[in-house]
Amino acid sequence: MAFYRCYAPIPVALPVLVRVAGTRWRVAESFQTGKGLAGLDQHQVRRWVSWHRWTILAMLAYAFLTVVAATERAREP
Repeated sequence: MAFYRCYAPIPVALPVLVRVAGTRWRVAESFQTGKGLAGLDQHQVRRWVSWHRWTILAMLAYAFLTVVAATERAREP
């Protein structure tokens, strides 16, 4: 069983909370895919600068793969 604890400074309708929870799920799933496809989890952290460079490179690789996949799907459904 899963649940979310939500806070907002003003009252928020339930459909808005559900939409936000769904968005969070898509972000987590994309991050997991990026770890697998682009090697985001393959770096051994020693210093901030090296980690920062590796993360940027991995995220650029994942963005490139995403654009190529979307282009191919549009070309040949």
